[in-house]
Amino acid sequence: MRATQLELPGLSPVPSVDALDFFSESEGESRGEVFTREEVANFILDLCGWRSEFDLKQCRLLEPSCGAGDFLIPAIVRLLESGGKTSAQEIVDCIFGVEVNRVAFETCRRRVGKLLFEFGFSDNDAEWLCDHWLQHADFLTVPLEPRFTHVVGNPPYLRQEALPDELLKLYRGKFSTMFDRADLYVPFFEKSLGLLIDEGRHGFICSDRWMKNRYGGPLRDLVSEQFHLDTYVDFTGCDAFHDTVVAYPAVTVIRRGEGVQTLSSIRPLVTEKNLADLAEKIVNGRTSVEVIAVSNVAVGSEPWLLENLPLIAELRKLELTFPGLEESGCKVGIGVATGADRIYINRNSELDVEDELKLPILTTRDVVDGEISWTDRYIVNPFRGDSSDLVDPDCYPKFKQFLEKNRELLLKRHVAKKNPKSWFKTIDRIYPELMATPKLLIPDIKGEAEVILDEGRFYPHHNFYYITSDKWDLHALQAIMLSPIAKAFVSTYSLKMRGDCLRFQAQYLRRIRLPDWDCIPRTTQTRLIREAKSGNRGACNRIIREIYAISQKRWKVFDPV
Repeated sequence: MRATQLELPGLSPVPSVDALDFFSESEGESRGEVFTREEVANFILDLCGWRSEFDLKQCRLLEPSCGAGDFLIPAIVRLLESGGKTSAQEIVDCIFGVEVNRVAFETCRRRVGKLLFEFGFSDNDAEWLCDHWLQHADFLTVPLEPRFTHVVGNPPYLRQEALPDELLKLYRGKFSTMFDRADLYVPFFEKSLGLLIDEGRHGFICSDRWMKNRYGGPLRDLVSEQFHLDTYVDFTGCDAFHDTVVAYPAVTVIRRGEGVQTLSSIRPLVTEKNLADLAEKIVNGRTSVEVIAVSNVAVGSEPWLLENLPLIAELRKLELTFPGLEESGCKVGIGVATGADRIYINRNSELDVEDELKLPILTTRDVVDGEISWTDRYIVNPFRGDSSDLVDPDCYPKFKQFLEKNRELLLKRHVAKKNPKSWFKTIDRIYPELMATPKLLIPDIKGEAEVILDEGRFYPHHNFYYITSDKWDLHALQAIMLSPIAKAFVSTYSLKMRGDCLRFQAQYLRRIRLPDWDCIPRTTQTRLIREAKSGNRGACNRIIREIYAISQKRWKVFDPV
């Protein structure tokens, strides 16, 4: 029997044809399908209070992306075990699951029907409950009333680039948190949170990327205004799913209501007993080595900081005392992206264009053990002088021939299709004066910071962020950027990648606090510059600790070795 549309008072069904057309017959990978282990599903149900010792017939649970029933099956078992023997009529409003994929939906329906039969329901009652409990639809467009006491699940891990343009436009129009490059799980959070009643609880296992990065800002702001983060458990590197997933997952329990403290745990052992014990500690508010209490995590759209509380406390002191990097006379930027590096970047002998249209470029392959080992590579600069205008190829015969040779490939780039008249421009404008400007170059993804001093010889590639300053001596600034203080800021605010590598992006570099260079005693400036030039990191760090007025005891929080 086909599932019927759940009809709620005052709402008329709205078809989600576009999403059903796209997702209904799709493969699991193409719609971001990831299956949660039973131990983890039970852990989330425990944390949210969907437990059989309570009278769950008075509650309503939503699973917005129910798949084959990883959450619904244990949730229904708990419902049927609570409050003694029950009739279908008594529990018809207690469960609602939505699934967009036909195969997954039919599998879930069969499993639910079988489970109901095993608990003594007749075939007719089981069918009737499945009709009311389950819906084959796109959760993001199906109309629902805000009447749920519990929401649980594992929303789809799908980048917006995988969505058809019309569907992406539809979601962007409906959800204010679908901001910047937000993944599909973000509107799942927004809609499902909005369906909670007062004091209702929302438990998802999901990628943690939104908790710190730019696109998660509006969702963090929403949580800050209307909800409270009760629980956060980092599952990065844990066996939370049936398949290996590179998703940096975390469990969050968010409640519609007010609060101050968040209970946090990091990378638990995924066994039934351990997770059950951990849930018991969290539910009862028992802090320990593995469960810590953090205050005021969600503050507006600010990143959520939930690890290494002593370090966060020290960073807060520095943030109150010193200005940010760019307020201290420094500027952060990123190197050039061309959209066709294999064409525009090559060894000098391989780039047959006029010399005035070539600039020496530094890429990450030109850095060995933190030192520049240039490989004689240049970038073609199609811009005219310091202008945003492109040069006239007719004035540069070699360049014109170069363009004709590579025309077909250059025209395939997005930047060329978007600007047909400027088809040979690089994605980013090139500023020749940047090449001659002394700067610090920092590769984006690294386990440990690399900060390379370029005295003004090279143009930076887009794999580098750069820092320039008209106030700070760059040798001294390099020492600070290599210090435990700079690393502490980046590691705290940055998203961690595979292998615990950090993203040394502009948004995180700007978080670093710097004293005013002119307020540092001249003798201290001289000592720091001298030790920085000699490469004596230990001596540099001692001087930096003195500049920031950090005691030896406090310094151990930054540098525990």
